[in-house]
Amino acid sequence: MKIRLLCENSASWLVWQAEWGFSAFIEYDQHKILYDTGYSDVWQRNAKIAGINLNDVDIVALSHFHDGHTRGLLSHQFDQPKRVICHPRVLTESYDSDDPEAMQDYRDIRATLNRDFIVETTRDPLEFYDGAFFLGEIPRVTPFEKGVCFDDPMEDDTAIAFKTDKGAVVIAGCSHAGICNIAARARDVTGQHLHAVIGGFHMMKAEAPPVDETIQWFRDEKVEVILPMHCVEFEYLAKFHAAFAMPKLAAGDVIEF
Repeated sequence: MKIRLLCENSASWLVWQAEWGFSAFIEYDQHKILYDTGYSDVWQRNAKIAGINLNDVDIVALSHFHDGHTRGLLSHQFDQPKRVICHPRVLTESYDSDDPEAMQDYRDIRATLNRDFIVETTRDPLEFYDGAFFLGEIPRVTPFEKGVCFDDPMEDDTAIAFKTDKGAVVIAGCSHAGICNIAARARDVTGQHLHAVIGGFHMMKAEAPPVDETIQWFRDEKVEVILPMHCVEFEYLAKFHAAFAMPKLAAGDVIEF
């Protein structure tokens, strides 16, 4: 299994480009999966630098409707319709109804999905390839995670997970549902213990995230690889580094299992 980060808030080296958002190109058991598309065409530019032919993508999975994860679809250059898996809310929701430009962006995203892709929506977990799972709606099971984005319940926020010989590998886009809630869902859906949890953990100071409780939860679950990125503020990244000695990865980096 190989994961190339195509979009992240920072870049790992001078040749790569960065923006607020997330996108990953995943190779798993001969399948090629695009997970989220960031905000602009950065994911495509970084794919070109990496020598990735995006027309080889088999399937696109979207973590939730926010434009830092879906707006990159507007600049796609796929030569044929790709299958997209997402929560049904991705096809209906807009983030900021007071911003006409943002509203138009979301209308354009929905129109692009309906016109250029073969969209499959689900609220339930879906094994889209043998050992590869779209997790669907995430049960809120931890007592310390709010599982919302300010006042938005974010029922569409989800993640993907993969079975490996070492255990489940979880890749989250933004984790508004709570990264521990997501990881617990992945453990239950895959039937494996958690080996790695990667991606946006959504720990922003304005929302008073439960950082210490999350670190302890990962310790209790004996998760071996923990790689927070994207929507995690610096002081919280430092806490994870102190707890797990993990590196901070960025656009252009590769993770292999």
